[in-house]
Amino acid sequence: MGIFSNLFRGGKSAKIEEALQNGAKIVDVRTPQEFKGGHVKGSINIPLNTINGHIDKLRKDGKPVILCCASGMRSGQATSVLQQHGIEAYNAGSWVSLNK
Repeated sequence: MGIFSNLFRGGKSAKIEEALQNGAKIVDVRTPQEFKGGHVKGSINIPLNTINGHIDKLRKDGKPVILCCASGMRSGQATSVLQQHGIEAYNAGSWVSLNK
């Protein structure tokens, strides 16, 4: 898995690791400006205020979704939204912690 196998060393959830092994997407829910300032390699940017417009696409992919942001607050909100729509989603917290 390369980069993904190294992303979650040091205490991140086993469920997140398992989801990544199952082809999960990493979605960064920060603003485009924040995303441009740095992000997890391979992640996609879907700002929190637009997440509802991406429900069908994320559901259609059928893959788990790992969400991150600056602190874990916005990714927590996005996780709840996706889970309410039947999407397997996990809050990974800060994108910076994913790069450690």
